[in-house]
Amino acid sequence: MNAIAPRPLALVLGATGGVGGALAEALLARGYRVRAMHRNPGAQMAARPAYEWVKGDAMNAADVLRAAEGVRLIVHGVNPPGYRNWGQLVLPMIDNTIAAARAVGASILMPGTIYNYGPDAFPLLSEDSPQTPTSIKGGIRVELERRLKRASEDGVPVILVRAGDFFGPEAGNNWFAQGLVMPGKPVRFVINPGRKGAGHAWAYLPDVAETFMQLLDRADQLPTFARFHMDGFFDADGSQMAKAIGRAVGKPSIRIWSFPWLLAGLARPFVPLMRELHEMRYLWKTTVRLDNRLLVERLGAEPRTPLDEAVKATLSSLGCLDPATGPSAPAARAVVTGGAA
Repeated sequence: MNAIAPRPLALVLGATGGVGGALAEALLARGYRVRAMHRNPGAQMAARPAYEWVKGDAMNAADVLRAAEGVRLIVHGVNPPGYRNWGQLVLPMIDNTIAAARAVGASILMPGTIYNYGPDAFPLLSEDSPQTPTSIKGGIRVELERRLKRASEDGVPVILVRAGDFFGPEAGNNWFAQGLVMPGKPVRFVINPGRKGAGHAWAYLPDVAETFMQLLDRADQLPTFARFHMDGFFDADGSQMAKAIGRAVGKPSIRIWSFPWLLAGLARPFVPLMRELHEMRYLWKTTVRLDNRLLVERLGAEPRTPLDEAVKATLSSLGCLDPATGPSAPAARAVVTGGAA
């Protein structure tokens, strides 16, 4: 009798975060075993018992290498919390992931950002658009991708999916949860960071995770450095996300306030988070959209959950809906046809 082959093992760095958590759940659903690394794994086991928890720090190369033993792929879903300390943390962490992947023969799944681009590439960003960022964080992300590209040339397969601002269940370190609404409280108004009429790119995390999974299913057909853009939900005039929040809470005419950029600018010397947020203001002042034609050519359609369903699931997870308003069960990760941007 033939022995049953063990399920493949994936290491998820950042499994307690938004994108890392979404990818971990998607990998479990795809038949993978998931190993997750955390500085305090005991505290995580009860909340997420389906994962194999190991102790470690993404800033420690030996910890990452030890956690990567026997894995087929590594999800690099770690980011400095609250947009802080990018200069000290981002590049050492990706170096540790690359070194571990090279040592054990694993692939890397990497969520990308639009920070890499400056206004010269706007409004429509393709995979080949020039990466000439105007921010410190953007420069760091450009260097991060250079290091991944060099690693791929040395035989480390990389799948990078770039998307707009993340939102979704179990994700709190993003503009939706930290800027538009107040977690844990009923939504009485929405704060909109965007300039009136400027289009903005959003990405629902379960859709991002499903996109990665469909690409992973086709890994043997992809180049060693495979880079794709998601269109996600494109808010054409910068007001549609706020209106969707209003519909989700039963207030179609909900009041929309502009984000206090002037006050944020004045607070920069005293509040580190305001300094970091203000640096990214340029992404809200003009239209930015991602061109997903290469992704659609590869997959046939982009995974896309209806906006109202995605917003309602997100607000419910954040504690912004009362039980009578929120979904009675986790929102389905619907996949519908999505054309090119």
